[in-house]
Amino acid sequence: MAGEGTANCIDIILAIILPPLGVFLKFGCKIEFWICLLLTIFGYLPGIIYAVWVITK
Repeated sequence: MAGEGTANCIDIILAIILPPLGVFLKFGCKIEFWICLLLTIFGYLPGIIYAVWVITK
């Protein structure tokens, strides 16, 4: 079984490739996902920064 560290690592990698996907897998369709989606639409880099920040906090 994958540990918590492995799950976070996979979430962060997904957040770098496709930011809303990493946040969705961690939180579902909550407000964090929608903020990340909006930031990714406005600019890819803000979406990545927000996704990594939300996943690691």
